Amino acid sequence: MRITGGKLKGRIIKCPDGIIRPAMDRMRESVFAVIGDLTGKSWLDLFSGSGTIAIEAVSRGATEVQLCEKDKIKIKTVLDNVSVTEKECGVKIGCHFMAVELFLKRCRDKFDFIFFDPPFPYKFRKDLIKSVDKYSLLNPNGTVLIHYPEEDPLPEKIGNLVLTDQRVYGRSLVNFYKKEGTNQEVQQ
Repeated sequence: MRITGGKLKGRIIKCPDGIIRPAMDRMRESVFAVIGDLTGKSWLDLFSGSGTIAIEAVSRGATEVQLCEKDKIKIKTVLDNVSVTEKECGVKIGCHFMAVELFLKRCRDKFDFIFFDPPFPYKFRKDLIKSVDKYSLLNPNGTVLIHYPEEDPLPEKIGNLVLTDQRVYGRSLVNFYKKEGTNQEVQQ
């Protein structure tokens, strides 16, 4: 896996042992192009795997970044990847090693972007998105992104969050949700 843009463009990221479905370079590059400049923004990477999405956010200017991964086998690789990034960019990445559902319940921070990349068999995607609203984790005009398989569609509205954009990558999709009534234009 490699970083597709920003300060760390081209840097290779270690892949951890265990089951992993890394976000395709093409998909990551496209999603970050849709989002645009992340300078000074906050980012939360959930179901982080190797930490690539969080590192990509830092590479593209995000300054407050956290990630969450529950698979203990991945901890060493995530910490190695994050450590190198912190040295190169001077941005601290908060690492949480627990179930995403528990992290969401305990989190007291708010984010400009929250990216979910749960395993494709995961069946509680709507509940995850509802949790963002329930626990007030999104900054005003913030965006929730979720990567999921096309055979398991998500609705256009989940709680107070509404679909503002959708991108297709082979058999997977990335939905962009914003709070209802906010500026629903995705940054270009």
